Amino acid sequence: MRKAEALLPLHYGSAPKWLFERMVALGRELVRVMVLEFGPEEVLRRLSDPFWFQALGCTMGFDWHSSGLTTTVCGALKEALKGLETEVGIMVAGGKGQASLRTPEEIARYGDRFSVEAEPLINASRLVAKVDNCALQDGYQLYHHTFFFTLNGTWCVIQQGMNPQNRYARRYHWISEGLEDFCSEPHKAVCCDRKGRPLNLVASESSGSRRAITELSRQHPEEVLKELKPVKKLILPQRHDITFQDLAPEKLHKVLIKTYERQPQEFKDLLLVRGLGPKGLRALSLVAELIYGEAPSFKDPARFSFAHGGKDGRPYPVNRELYDRTISVLKECVWAARIGRTEKLKAVRRLDALYQRM
Repeated sequence: MRKAEALLPLHYGSAPKWLFERMVALGRELVRVMVLEFGPEEVLRRLSDPFWFQALGCTMGFDWHSSGLTTTVCGALKEALKGLETEVGIMVAGGKGQASLRTPEEIARYGDRFSVEAEPLINASRLVAKVDNCALQDGYQLYHHTFFFTLNGTWCVIQQGMNPQNRYARRYHWISEGLEDFCSEPHKAVCCDRKGRPLNLVASESSGSRRAITELSRQHPEEVLKELKPVKKLILPQRHDITFQDLAPEKLHKVLIKTYERQPQEFKDLLLVRGLGPKGLRALSLVAELIYGEAPSFKDPARFSFAHGGKDGRPYPVNRELYDRTISVLKECVWAARIGRTEKLKAVRRLDALYQRM
């Protein structure tokens, strides 16, 4: 089989107001239909699928290579489901920029309102962000974090980072179903057009490194610095973006004090130590390698490629009349299904079956 490669440029721009309003309306009816047909958990499963999510963005009016698809689709769904939480059983928190920082308080408000245990969900949100910010150091700075969850506690996260050097984005998909360990191959998918050689402390091959780092973080700082003195005379491995200055006693001492006070029992507990950022964790991974001989993985987890182009009307401009008609048909389907008339939903299913055969 021949392989093909598509290289697409980064364009600029934002979704016009008329399009975003229709995206909200269409997203609302699509979710209503899916919940009626499959239930709220299935909606989250589909959102965590990178190909389905990309197709959803195209259906909602974005070009297949549009920039901003991730943030705009998530924002449209959040707006669409406001006030429908009881009907569809799905809540949405977070978003782009400053909105992402409000995720914990939004989850807490939903918890109070719908009697959902919020603390495990808040911890999940924080861990997901900390993993992709610190434990997976791939050069992409997170600027978007949207947290979807159901009344039963199933959750899904879609977050995105931007590399300031190459101006490419990277999207991270998570779902709670089947997630056994936040720190070992936890992603449902990581999507990017470019692969590198990141520090990947959540790769399965990094299990020894994670154990060594956690053990190291519980030791008294003075003991660690004493062990490190003779080791620092050796040549540092080039694969770590760490210098001797980063391992200076006063800098490393500050990091070790933070971890020593918390006494983390597992690597995920270490990730949640406040003030421990990417550089501090990178230093700990190098010290663990130098002292214990446990090297981390540098495998890039990105497997799917989605480009980020512009909203330039390709392959054709959005047909507003057809878009509004689609929203209207879906509304009619939902209304008819509620009163026991399922002919229209069955017709939609027949169209899907026909498409599959073709």
